[in-house]
Amino acid sequence: MSANSYTYKRLPGKPGGPLLFAFHGTGGDENQLLSLGRDLLPEATVISPRGDVSEFGAARFFRRTGEGVYDMDDLARATAKMTRFVAAHVEAERPSAVLGIGYSNGANILASAFFARPGLFDATVLMHPLIPFEPDVGGNLAGRRILITAGRRDPICPPDLTNRLAPHLRAGGGDVTLEWHEGGHEVRPSEIEAAKRFLAATRTEEATHA
Repeated sequence: MSANSYTYKRLPGKPGGPLLFAFHGTGGDENQLLSLGRDLLPEATVISPRGDVSEFGAARFFRRTGEGVYDMDDLARATAKMTRFVAAHVEAERPSAVLGIGYSNGANILASAFFARPGLFDATVLMHPLIPFEPDVGGNLAGRRILITAGRRDPICPPDLTNRLAPHLRAGGGDVTLEWHEGGHEVRPSEIEAAKRFLAATRTEEATHA
């Protein structure tokens, strides 16, 4: 069953409220962003899956053949599996809004699922994503909000690739916000605050259209 295709944790929130999916980075697990999700959006139900690929014992969502070199066939497999997982939980929860947050490898699988089925998510927070290919977006991004956070000295996610991603998503109709810090691949407090503001704005917009 797609809803149980990953090991995951669920923090229940307000019935009928927002549903927030949280995706960990390489070596993390379903606990890594769980409490962050609750802090960012206290009324949301938070669902956090564990990646189903092991890289020398470190959990990931898809395979790679080197740093920044993706196994594109496995990425396609993981993307299809993740979109089914998300869709199954959305159907079960019937939330007021569907949101996603991911860090590093988690941001990459979230981005790939979003590219494949933009209609699944109302808003996404991509923290230090690395998209070393031209995204093939499977639909219109109009009305979809995306926050990208990144470090200007990130050795894993080069700033030039981040700078290439944002305008590509804007060209597809996405409402993209880019938040930089002066460090590397670490998540800094300014990113957390940006995510909190971003999700709060999504909640306000949701209430306006209710």
